Amino acid sequence: MNDMASDSKKLKVAFLHPDLGLGGAERLVVDAALGLQKLGHSVDVYTSHHDPSHCFEETKDGTLRVHCPKPPFPRSIKGKLHILLAHARQLHLTLHIIRTSASNFDVFFVDQLSTCVPILRFFAGKRVVFYCHFPDKLLADGAYVEGKAGQGGSLLKRLYRLPMDWLEEITTRQADVIVANSEFTAGVFRRHFKSIQVHPRVIYPGVNLTAYESSPDWDDPDVRQVVSDRPTLLSLNRFEKKKNTALAVNAFALLRKRSSSASVANMRLVIAGGYDPRLEDNMMTLVGLIDRAKADSLSYTILQPSSSKATIPPFNMSSANPDILFLLNFTTAQRSALLSSPSTLALLYTPTNEHFGIGPIEGMVSGLPVLACNSGGPTESIIDSPEEERTGWLRPPDEDVWAEALDEIIGLSEDQRSALAERGRRRAKSKFGMDAMASSLEDSLTEAVALGKVASIGAWTPLLAFLLAFMVGIVSNMFFTK
Repeated sequence: MNDMASDSKKLKVAFLHPDLGLGGAERLVVDAALGLQKLGHSVDVYTSHHDPSHCFEETKDGTLRVHCPKPPFPRSIKGKLHILLAHARQLHLTLHIIRTSASNFDVFFVDQLSTCVPILRFFAGKRVVFYCHFPDKLLADGAYVEGKAGQGGSLLKRLYRLPMDWLEEITTRQADVIVANSEFTAGVFRRHFKSIQVHPRVIYPGVNLTAYESSPDWDDPDVRQVVSDRPTLLSLNRFEKKKNTALAVNAFALLRKRSSSASVANMRLVIAGGYDPRLEDNMMTLVGLIDRAKADSLSYTILQPSSSKATIPPFNMSSANPDILFLLNFTTAQRSALLSSPSTLALLYTPTNEHFGIGPIEGMVSGLPVLACNSGGPTESIIDSPEEERTGWLRPPDEDVWAEALDEIIGLSEDQRSALAERGRRRAKSKFGMDAMASSLEDSLTEAVALGKVASIGAWTPLLAFLLAFMVGIVSNMFFTK
């Protein structure tokens, strides 16, 4: 921690995050809040959705103070207007904070949606740090592809997105400090937000290393249902199409077809991640993965922990000891058990152009070989060469190439596996620990507070703030008055 951080006063920080479910962005927010609390700061988390059966444990066991005023808006209307309603839900949350508690805080930490930034600055008079996971306008049509951003969708959809994209850029520009989750994201930010003349500083997501150092409770019923003596390949990702988990299924099936090894024939694949039955993308992604398993004659089972209430699709679950286990909404104990099990051979991280990706860090800190796509954030977290420094494998998203890499990983000697595990743990702890993230975030928050009261705002900012607030009332009256 530098002098600025160590000498800073203890801050009262409010986090604003749209949906506090299970995912990489949510894990970052939770760990950032925990890290700041550890440094002695006071943290409150505000969100528009928090389901105790679909969230990280720290957000429901009292470790973090979470506030969730129920918004008068759904996530969508007949599967449409997602982004408009996301703005409306955040503005409702923002107005709730302004009415009830804004004066209690020194600074605001906002991520994902920047709509609230000028309103917080104008009405609350407080500084705002904005954390950019990735520009939303580049995610509207799924995974980001460099050079093709903004070209997808119908003409009507592109016209619908135009004011939303303008709003994102103009409100992001109002933040006092802008940070990003990787050099990859910071570079994309600069290329696609040309009116913002700052290069976001990079604060890598931190991992709660202590969560991976303690042994899981192997007698936990939820743990017992997911561990196995079968050699295991593990994939940790939300059930979303853009995560490309089909790559893991295809490479796994191809590996089994090519190999005559009895060990490979006995191998299984565990695909674990957040699953929200409210989201069509989650449901259709799971359906597609099951169809792929069936096409390759792989047995499968769908499981969820006892605390999860997600509706499981009504598919025939074909095996008690399956080739593929689909684990929905895993618990911390289940994740720890799968990552630390002696049977787990590797972590497969399938997204392309992932903005950062917490999965490879989880794999490295657990001492596992990591296989990831050679693009985006994993190129900053994983070292693929030279051999004596390797912590994982970076390969193009091709099932043939991945099957070859898996064959190489499975063939590692015990000495090679032990040396790689040590390098991975060392890199994860030195570069991606929660302490490093919390210290860097503390610096950014302290810098924002040091700017003093919001005294200078653009002439149009009050008008924009008013229009954004007014939009909440209009949408509410249109759809939700009885």
